[in-house]
Order: sequence, then C-alpha cells, then structure tokens
Amino acid sequence: MIYKSFNNLPRLIQALLLLIPGVNWITEILVRWSNWLHKKGLIRLILALAYTIFGIVLGYLDLIWVLLFKHLFWAD
Repeated sequence: MIYKSFNNLPRLIQALLLLIPGVNWITEILVRWSNWLHKKGLIRLILALAYTIFGIVLGYLDLIWVLLFKHLFWAD
C-alpha cells in the first residue's frame, strides 16, 4: 500500500516529494488512489478525483499538512 509507505518516509523526503510540481502530482495520485483502493469510502473517492484533476494546486496544501501532522489530508 503506497499510502502507508509514504507515511513511513521521513518528513524531509515527504516534503521534497510534495514540493516539486510534477512529482507532487504523481505522488498525490498514487497515494490517493492507493488509499481509496484499500479503505474505500465516498470522501476518499472524491479526494482521489479532486487530486487527480487539481493535484498540483492541492498538493501544496498537503505539503503544509504533512509538515504539521506527518500524513496527507484524509490519508492516514
């Protein structure tokens, strides 16, 4: 499960992955869809779709969330 692997990374690596725009979007897509496939749920599906479409912009919000809480928003 990719989202668990992402959460186990050091904060510096998580922040670097979310700081670079293209890598940010790919990371968001992989983590969000992995989280939805494992846990299901309507909110996780909506977030996966939103991050697929608006991932680069929303990724910076997740960067702040990761720095504060060490996991992505709604992906713990």
